[in-house]
Amino acid sequence: MRWFGFGFNAFGQIRVRGRATSAASGDVAAEVKVIGPTEVTGHEGRSGRRLKTCRIKASWSRRASLHLNGDSCVCLAGFGAATSDESCGVSVVVSRGCTDASIGELHLTLVFPDRIESWDLQKKEETPSWSMELEPQSESSGPPLNLPLVTGGYIATKPPFYRSLSPHLKAKSLALGAEHAILLCATGAVYTWGLGSHGQLGHGGLTSEEEPRAVEALWGMTMSSVATGGWHSVCISDGGDLYVWGWNESGQLGLPSRGLRKALQQQSSQQAAGAACQVADSSPGEEVFISIQAFPALLDVAPSCEIRTVSCGSRHTAAVTTTGDLYTWGWGEYGQLGHQKLISSDEPKCVEFFREQQLHVVDVTCGTWNTFAAVIAEEVASS
Repeated sequence: MRWFGFGFNAFGQIRVRGRATSAASGDVAAEVKVIGPTEVTGHEGRSGRRLKTCRIKASWSRRASLHLNGDSCVCLAGFGAATSDESCGVSVVVSRGCTDASIGELHLTLVFPDRIESWDLQKKEETPSWSMELEPQSESSGPPLNLPLVTGGYIATKPPFYRSLSPHLKAKSLALGAEHAILLCATGAVYTWGLGSHGQLGHGGLTSEEEPRAVEALWGMTMSSVATGGWHSVCISDGGDLYVWGWNESGQLGLPSRGLRKALQQQSSQQAAGAACQVADSSPGEEVFISIQAFPALLDVAPSCEIRTVSCGSRHTAAVTTTGDLYTWGWGEYGQLGHQKLISSDEPKCVEFFREQQLHVVDVTCGTWNTFAAVIAEEVASS
């Protein structure tokens, strides 16, 4: 499996052209925007061999590569990365033996079979800034939980790190947005809580919720996956349908965006300056624009295709179909949509690069302003 990245690269979190002379001084890589899919190189293990990246987690300025086969560890790239043995102030050695990890702007969280550790990325310390012992998970309790979920609760991005959850929710997966959370239960029900000012909770209004509340519009439908961006939320049904809700100012829901359409229209008008006529602004009633979608809406991503997995950036969304195609939409001014140009879109569009290279996309994860996709060769996918 190979990983490709595109989008915001100011700190070399996708690729570095020359090593910064001083990580502490805030020097950045020469190439800020990677507008087309670029392969992410692996790190070397203790044996000298390249480690295979199993998963990628990303924040605004950093990328965490999880190597969970053989020499299990986490390697960081981006802001503060100085050497191959020490990344962002945290030694690779401390992560050896981990089973999962998450990355933020301030902390790296590592999960081990018997404990959780949170390391301060702004300090070079020999011990974690916070840790918690874990009880062994029994086989009868179901499949292993992935961060931010842990037994009995979840790990937040800022102190207090551990937050409890009611056992009655039977949490299966959890995604954290800028100021809200979306939880998937083992029953397939979806719960949200936190800030609701942009309709990101899906309850039909803009009010906030202190405690998990079921998204009633999805009641009776079994969901299999959830994800969240800065101020929008998405989920996939058992049948492969994608539901979206929340803020749509940049087209991140894949629904018509007034701001985005006006910007594109202005660009077209500027390009057509001097022509005999220009396109006039649409009058009210001709087209419906959506700034906030407070209820879940069904989004038709690709004809006759089911959605396999989805991920959200701050204001963009990426989804992988069961046929191995990657679709992206939303804000794209850093190239995070992967279409080889700096455009935004309020319609899902296929990233043609992977089709052209005969690569089958199997996973995707979004950073705040960038996107990372895992691929395999088409002949492997069809075997």
